[in-house]
Amino acid sequence: MKIKNVQLSKVSRLIALLILVPLFTAVQTSAQSAVGEEVKEGQSLDKIIAVVGNEIILKSDLDAQLQILAQQNPSLDINDGKTRTEILDVIINEKLVVTKAYEDSIVVTDEEVKQRWDFQLEKMKNYYGSLKRIEDAYRMSITRMQYEYSDLIKKRLLAEKIQQQKFSSITASARQVAKFYEDNRDSLTNLPEMVEIYHIVKNVQVGKKAKDETFNLAMAVRDSIIAGADFAELAARYSGDPGTATVGGDLGWVGKGRLFREYEKAAFEMLPGSYSKPVETPYGYHIIQTIEKTHDSVLTRHILFKLGDNNEDNATAVSALKAIIDSVNNGVDFEILAKQYSDEKETKGFGGRLGKMPLENIPPNIKSIVEALADGEVSQPYPYNVNPTQKAFHIVLRKKTIPSHFPSIEEDFKELEKLAIKHKQMKLYTLWIEELRKELYWEIK
Repeated sequence: MKIKNVQLSKVSRLIALLILVPLFTAVQTSAQSAVGEEVKEGQSLDKIIAVVGNEIILKSDLDAQLQILAQQNPSLDINDGKTRTEILDVIINEKLVVTKAYEDSIVVTDEEVKQRWDFQLEKMKNYYGSLKRIEDAYRMSITRMQYEYSDLIKKRLLAEKIQQQKFSSITASARQVAKFYEDNRDSLTNLPEMVEIYHIVKNVQVGKKAKDETFNLAMAVRDSIIAGADFAELAARYSGDPGTATVGGDLGWVGKGRLFREYEKAAFEMLPGSYSKPVETPYGYHIIQTIEKTHDSVLTRHILFKLGDNNEDNATAVSALKAIIDSVNNGVDFEILAKQYSDEKETKGFGGRLGKMPLENIPPNIKSIVEALADGEVSQPYPYNVNPTQKAFHIVLRKKTIPSHFPSIEEDFKELEKLAIKHKQMKLYTLWIEELRKELYWEIK
């Protein structure tokens, strides 16, 4: 559903679009720009066009965002002066938000950055099919990508955190939704055809046998290192951390409080040059070598032995889901079973409801499943890789298909409620940005 003339500025709509740009799209655009036409003699490589706090904005930053938007909307004239000014304003606003997050001591740990990177890398892997294809598409190694874009990820997380603090609690009462509907009824368009989908998730519970096997493998690798085997070669062969496996397991210098507690404790307690016994974190078992350390930071490398890939444990989760499918086929309500048995806390309280959405908007890891189902049909168990530290499987119910129609309060309250909340958030965001522009230093060159 779209709103045709809602009282939101064009800049606000562009802000919303830029926030939704996937990380790997921005990365790819930057990579493509980097290997573009050869710079002519005497031509300026880049120039500063704005400053926000301690941050600079380069012409290339603006050009990259315009290229992304042009991909989303081919009719956009990226050379139009008004458009360039509006997008520059968007970038300034984003950097004001990040600057404010730093001022307010919002914390993003290296582990959070790594988790987001792992999530994005998994999405790219699903899209391209392999790590090699990703490297070919972006024309750089996975390790270089992680290194170069970790700062971008951190700033996005900072912006998300401070905006969540300010706006995530915004709600819309039934009366406010009704008023929003009446105020904007003439501007609303038809909802597209949508499907209503639900799912039930079962996490793979790692059993003692699998943990023992992984621990024993980690110990055997450690024994080989102690006996003189090359740490970097073993990291490349065994490590389940794709971001460090190709660089000898090197994690670089990391400050206190930015690693898993168990990992950090072992790393700081060891003498430089020594190797830990297997240390368990939510990711699995780590063999850690402390290379150097100071009072508040440590330089380590590691080999990660991931848990959750044991066939018996996988089979247990799949078997539990198949039993649920049998119950559904025998007439038990899917939503009741989701509330009883699903391991995903975000959806189980709603009977496993993922919502109503157009097929093209369904996440790629679910879309192909939903497309293969008839209304009322439940899928077989499929891997559900949302949390990089927790392997899981899920079954999906395609409850029904809703034809395209004009929204109504009675049938589409949830969709209208989301739109009303987003409208309130955007208005408050715009006011907040106006305050930040008065409070913080920024300048267009």
